[in-house]
Amino acid sequence: MQDRNRTTSADFVENDNNPSNNPHLSDLLQVRLSRRTTVMGGLSATAAAMFASVPLVGCGSDSKDSSTATPALPKLGFTPVARSLADTVMLPTGYSLSVLYALGDPLAAGVADWADNGSETGASYEKRSGDHHDAMAYYGLGDDGKWASTRSDRGVLCINHENITQSMLHAGAISVAPRLEDEALKEINAHGVAILEIKKNAGKFEVVRTGAVNRRITPNTPMELTGPVRGSRFTVTAYDAKGVKSMGTINNCGHGETPWGTYLSGEENWAFYYQRLAGDNAKRPAPDVALLNRYGITEGTAGSYAWASVVAADPASNVFKRWNASVTGASMTGSDDFRHDANTFGWVVEIDPFNAASTPKKRTALGRMAHEGAWFGPVSVGKPIIVYTGDDSRNEYIYKFVSEALWDAADAAKGTAAGDKYLDKGTLYVGKFKADGTGEWVALVHGQNGLTDDNATFPFTSQAAVLVAARLAGDAVGATKMDRPEWCTVNPLTGEVYFTLTNNSRRVAASPSSSSPMVDAANPRYYEDVNGAATSKGNVNGHIIRWREDGANKFSWDIYLFGAQADANLSNVNVSGLSANNDFSSPDGIYADPRGVLWIQTDDGAYSDVTNCMMLAAVPGMVGDGGKKTIQNTAAGGAVVPVDTFVGKNPGDENLRRFLVGPKECEITGLTMTPDGKTMFVNIQHPGENSKIGDLRSHWPDSQTNAGSSKRPRSATIVITRNDGGVIGLV
Repeated sequence: MQDRNRTTSADFVENDNNPSNNPHLSDLLQVRLSRRTTVMGGLSATAAAMFASVPLVGCGSDSKDSSTATPALPKLGFTPVARSLADTVMLPTGYSLSVLYALGDPLAAGVADWADNGSETGASYEKRSGDHHDAMAYYGLGDDGKWASTRSDRGVLCINHENITQSMLHAGAISVAPRLEDEALKEINAHGVAILEIKKNAGKFEVVRTGAVNRRITPNTPMELTGPVRGSRFTVTAYDAKGVKSMGTINNCGHGETPWGTYLSGEENWAFYYQRLAGDNAKRPAPDVALLNRYGITEGTAGSYAWASVVAADPASNVFKRWNASVTGASMTGSDDFRHDANTFGWVVEIDPFNAASTPKKRTALGRMAHEGAWFGPVSVGKPIIVYTGDDSRNEYIYKFVSEALWDAADAAKGTAAGDKYLDKGTLYVGKFKADGTGEWVALVHGQNGLTDDNATFPFTSQAAVLVAARLAGDAVGATKMDRPEWCTVNPLTGEVYFTLTNNSRRVAASPSSSSPMVDAANPRYYEDVNGAATSKGNVNGHIIRWREDGANKFSWDIYLFGAQADANLSNVNVSGLSANNDFSSPDGIYADPRGVLWIQTDDGAYSDVTNCMMLAAVPGMVGDGGKKTIQNTAAGGAVVPVDTFVGKNPGDENLRRFLVGPKECEITGLTMTPDGKTMFVNIQHPGENSKIGDLRSHWPDSQTNAGSSKRPRSATIVITRNDGGVIGLV
């Protein structure tokens, strides 16, 4: 989930693949429908186990007329951390950290420690930490090797490895096409997911290198495709002519934690790894070209790391040739090349953390996109499972999946077998955010809402076609273009849903086009922001939208927070009235812990002249606690463009505080806690992101304790505790 506004080694992603003319809510209504205070009930098993003494509110009802009292809210109990440009992690007074797991660290006995010189082999990364630590989840581990939801001293940590800082992996100059085989293998293996046992030793968490659950899941790990796309024409490759298996997972960003104790990992910006040769369009049917273009794999694309250029020692190896998405074979089906390989990415992957021999499953019923992750709504017996997900590119959509099966608490310990039941059959919806503060979920079902065989843009010939082309399906039904949907979380005290919209340099206040939509009620800001010598335009600092489900696929929404610097204009930029203690830019990761504390993480390049990326803690209210507001946008030509929207109550320093600031050029991402609330795990991604050999921009994590360090920067997981042994963040 790199900040695509930066010019970096990771900035290969095409974010403007939405040519649709879907509405942008510019025809604004002046009267808002009445608010309701419906509270949805139900908690996952993990959430219920955590902080059992904290009162939680929930009724499990989606009736439009139901209401409850405002839930008892937690109270933040730490001094805000100041903005910082230091090359260390800054924490509140009374807190400490240790580094648990960094790039290159061994996950098995007998594997040598990281050498800090790039000498590790590509194959060794099958048993080492990958790079760019991202989303993660903690699962208590019992003495029987099974999920123990209340255990806080021994657990399984699942961690995504999204991408790489390429030069930090190698000894010196990087080969150009044709790439060296071991060099490319190292880069490939540094992606994926890690599963590791951790355990407290003398009061401090350590990685158990001999843990039975330990494994790395990489882009080469065998996977199973499940759901409606399984066995379809879209997934036939030289790896599996039946289209039921695929190779690995990549660009794993956000996550999800199922009520049955498995881990979900979202495949985000997988498209930019692919090569597609010039002249390839002429070899394909027009619908397939439209599909590839909509997902950013255009003819002539080179592939960001040129892995397809490797001449492997084993001519039969698919490890490198699979990254060429061109038609190279003679078959009509694609069984002799990898023309369809890209269709095996863009899914949510389910992994059993407790069984190292299990095969991960790609749940195609949740749709194909640049997935951040997959987050569950409140779980109630006898009701469907609800999963929210977003497509992290500018002007893409927010989705909701509703299972066909109704939740049975007896399935809570059934692992991926429960996933087969709840995640392979159901209905995928896409969101429309209306100008009156309400919204609706539109079904993406073959034969409905224009998703038919004769659709002029793309023939939706089956449900598999709808799901493979979820972006095109969203276009067809008129979904609302959003400002880069990133992470989602559900407040366990209220059941309300929070979604980060990180930023959008394409949002405009005049002269809209298909790739540059007008400001609208749900995405209401356009302004200019100066960062050093650079000027950014659009929704530069991002915002967080939230909603309450109102039943019958309807919802009510408002904007919880607007990112901004504290001294920005209050009428159109610092709309939430942020102060020096809580101003931020580009919200990205977000996590509501079981106590109802909302943790907000940033991935920012717009405020980087003032502060490094950060994490804040918040006590949110509820949808409707603020009111209607008109934002006065000034278009590039000077014309004032007012937009009516709905905003939450300004939080103030009492309910929003900066908890952590990271080292130089990092992103703060990924957060999980032990069930007792006394240990927090946070990921520091790509410190010194623009570093190269001979020009290191950061030396973290070594710089945390060694101010004169000359070591390479490494992504890493840190462990945060209170010095007095208390719970994190609260009084």
